[in-house]
Amino acid sequence: MTTTNIRQWLQDRPEIESVFACVCDLNGAMRGKRLPIEKAKSIMDDGLRLPLSVLSVDIWGEDIENNELVFETGDSDGICEHTGRPIVMVNWTSRPSALVMFWMHTEDGTPFPGDPRHALSNIVQRYKARGLTPVVATELEFYLCDPREAQPRPPCSPVTGKRLDSDGALSLDELEHFDEFLNDVYDACHEQGIPADAAISENGAGQFEINMVHVADPLQAADDAVLFKRLVRGIARKHGMAATFMAKPYGDRSGSGFHVHFSLVDENGVNLFDDGGDKGTPLLLNAVGGLLETMHENTLTFAPHQNSYRRLLPGTHAPTGISWGYENRTAAIRIPGGSHKARRIEHRVAGADANPYLVLGSILGGALIGIEQGMEPCAPIDGDAYSQKLDHLPLDWATAIQAFRRGRHVQDIFSRRLQTMLVECKMQELKRFTRYVTDFEYDAYLESV
Repeated sequence: MTTTNIRQWLQDRPEIESVFACVCDLNGAMRGKRLPIEKAKSIMDDGLRLPLSVLSVDIWGEDIENNELVFETGDSDGICEHTGRPIVMVNWTSRPSALVMFWMHTEDGTPFPGDPRHALSNIVQRYKARGLTPVVATELEFYLCDPREAQPRPPCSPVTGKRLDSDGALSLDELEHFDEFLNDVYDACHEQGIPADAAISENGAGQFEINMVHVADPLQAADDAVLFKRLVRGIARKHGMAATFMAKPYGDRSGSGFHVHFSLVDENGVNLFDDGGDKGTPLLLNAVGGLLETMHENTLTFAPHQNSYRRLLPGTHAPTGISWGYENRTAAIRIPGGSHKARRIEHRVAGADANPYLVLGSILGGALIGIEQGMEPCAPIDGDAYSQKLDHLPLDWATAIQAFRRGRHVQDIFSRRLQTMLVECKMQELKRFTRYVTDFEYDAYLESV
């Protein structure tokens, strides 16, 4: 946004009194400051200062133990610069406000290598150097639930007042019952420049999916996903509900995924995955080869939390094996059918709880490795992937953390700084989880072992 555009935007919205200035941390959470709206122009022009360590705090917002960004540097500041994303309206707060997205730089203006948005930007620049542009679309699933309960319960229908108690896959009734909520979501997406497309009722009670239109800018696609998750949670509160992007909020219902579709176009806008038929070009196969090669070690970016691994179980509409196939939703990588002109890759591993910048970085980075090294994938699978003997994704969080720590290709995609930050963050979270004993464990073991 130019200075003139900023002034005009503010003049057109005199009701706004405050602005949230935010960066996105490793967990995909927005962190920053609330400022008077009079500061909007100055922070967009000059940036603002935040500790570099704010990007690496754990899921509870606590510093990482022995974090060198805190203890060896005196917790020094970085310089947050405007990403270029226009100011967005936030109208679900008690008073209308605005939000501005920033990314982190060091004192000398160098992009901070631990910033997940910079990590994705670096991958995009590598594609650009080859004359390639990734065209990306995302699909995000989430649950609406009753906010009055400590544990999630499906919401009550705004129409009937009855609590949802069954899976409503592709239910038009469920879409109609929650149309006021969905209308507000679409209005907010329009206001924030998020290209929301189809909405569907998914496989769980109170579960929905909203798809995004393909865009030839992976950074925009990731920004859209981050903003979308925030606005859905905010609008749900406005309607007396809660929204969760947990990968598996219910043990006996479908998990929530974050599927990514992408193709590659050249400088003339030609889809380089399109061979005029059903199979796709050699470039598509190279990309698939790289995705398969890097999938195990990058699983931590697709499934970054303890709860994430409850979703990655056989028969749960989420992949468990490293595989690919044509028009096969049991595979980790699917080549959708339809017109050859829209030939693309769908990556189905990530959960809705993942950081969109890291997910797209891993996917596009893995595909680029396959293209650069001319990797050939194994044969595509037919039939049920769960019943076949395949190399497995990490089965638990600890294994995924170690795979990312030791991954042969991780530093071909992410900086050493980001790799270290993510591993240390997840190790601290894992240690905290291991200290807590669940009620289910007490019920099972307290007087029976």
